[in-house]
Amino acid sequence: MEYRKMLLVASTSLLLAACSHHTFKIPEAQTQHHQANPSDQIVWAINSGGDAYLSSDGIQYQADAIKMTSGDASHVVIAKGTILGTQDPNLYLSSRQGETIAYQQPLANGTYSVTLRFAEDQWTQEGKRQFSVWIEDQQRIPVIDVVNDRDGRNMTSYDISVPNVELADGQLNIDFKAVTGNASISAIVVRKPYQVDKDWHLVWQDEFNQDGRVDETKWNYELWAPKRVNEELQRYTDRSENVRQQGGNLIIEARRDFFQGDEYSSARITSAGKGDLLYGRVEVRAKLPDGLGTWPAIWMMPSDFDAYAESCEDPTDEQKLCNSWPNSGEIDILEHVGFDEGRIHSTMHNKAFFWKNFKQRKGVLYEPDVTHNFHLYAMEWSPERIDVFIDDTLYFSYINDHQGWQSWPFDKPFHVILNIAVGGGWGGIKGVADDIWPKQMLIDYVRLYQKKSLT
Repeated sequence: MEYRKMLLVASTSLLLAACSHHTFKIPEAQTQHHQANPSDQIVWAINSGGDAYLSSDGIQYQADAIKMTSGDASHVVIAKGTILGTQDPNLYLSSRQGETIAYQQPLANGTYSVTLRFAEDQWTQEGKRQFSVWIEDQQRIPVIDVVNDRDGRNMTSYDISVPNVELADGQLNIDFKAVTGNASISAIVVRKPYQVDKDWHLVWQDEFNQDGRVDETKWNYELWAPKRVNEELQRYTDRSENVRQQGGNLIIEARRDFFQGDEYSSARITSAGKGDLLYGRVEVRAKLPDGLGTWPAIWMMPSDFDAYAESCEDPTDEQKLCNSWPNSGEIDILEHVGFDEGRIHSTMHNKAFFWKNFKQRKGVLYEPDVTHNFHLYAMEWSPERIDVFIDDTLYFSYINDHQGWQSWPFDKPFHVILNIAVGGGWGGIKGVADDIWPKQMLIDYVRLYQKKSLT
C-alpha cells in the first residue's frame, strides 16, 4: 500500500522458518525461455507529438505523423527537464496539446483496451489543466488532472488504461476535450485482450468454500492497533465480524464499532510462510468496497522482510524503524481509495523508486463498476518483468533494469496480503464518512501459478 512507513515486525522472522517448505520457484531453465510477451497483443502505439520510440517494455511506438481530424486544434509541445515516475522518461517529453485533440486509427472490429500516457509539463497546481477522454463517442474518463492524479506532482508520468473498448466500424476514435486549459496526451497504446499462457499450472490456492474462520494452514491474521502504519484508523482483528468465509467467499469487513475503544475495526491476512512465491502468476477474484475512507488492497511483501535492509537499530524491537521497506520491495497488485471510485492502482516500491522520492512506478485503470461486480486482479512475475492485469487488460508493467537490488529487489519470495484499511495518509486524504459502515471486500479465490517444466 502506498504512503507507508513500514515498521520492522518482530514476528516476521518467526514466519520465515516455514518459508522453505512453501516457496514456489521456477527452475532456472524455465526463467530463461518460458515467458509470454505482452507486447504481442499491441495493435497500435503512437508517441504523440514525437518520433518513433522503442520503450523499455518492448513497445514500438510509431512517430506522430498521422493526419489529425479536421476539428483538431492541437499543437506539439516538447517539455524541458526530466520526467519522473517512469522507466521511459523520453517518451513523455513530447505531447499533443490543445482545446481538442482527436485521433482516428483504422483497426479491425473487436474489443480492445486503450492505455493513455500523460505528464504535466507546465502547471504545478491542481485544477489548471483538466480534460475528459472520449473513445468511440463515449465519455470513458470524466476528468483527467495530471497534477492531482499523480500525487500533486508535475513533470511526473501518469498512465491510465480504459478496458473493454468495442469497435464496430473499422476505425478507432479517441478524443480529448478540454475542461480547463488545454488537453494533453504524450502517448497511446491499444491492445487486444490478453491471452493467458496455457503453460501456467496451479501450485497454491484457496477457494474459501467452507464457512467459518479462514484456513490457518494457509493464512496468518495480523493483529494491529490503529496508526501502526500510514496513520490508518482501523484496529486489525481476527474476529468473525471482520474476517470470515461465508457463501463461497472470503469476507473482509471494515466496521465502525468502537471495538476495544477504537472507532474502526477491520482485518488483514497474509500467506507469509504458508504460500510464498518466487516468480509466477497471482490471481485474486474480488469485489471491492465503496465509500469515503475505504482503502482496500491486494498486494505482496517479501517473505524475508530484511532481505535488502541496510540499517536497523534493533531488529528485535518492532518500534525501531529499519529500511527493510522500501529496500526489500513491495508489489501492489491493487489499491483503491473510496474518494476516487473506479480508479485501480498498481505500484512497485523499492529503494530507487518509491513515493517519498516521487519516483514510484505505477499504473492506473479506470473501471467504474469495481465496487459493484467481481473482477480478476492478476500479476505475472518473471526475472525480467512484472505485469499487472484486471480481467484481460494489462495496465501496468515494471521492467528489470539490471541496475541492482535497489531497483529490482524482486528476486526473493513474496507473499500475498489482503486487507481493508480505513482512512490513513492516502485513503483518508479527503476524510472518512462515519455513516457508511460496515463495508466489505469479497474475495472469490486466491490462486498462485507457475510454469510447467520444459520438455
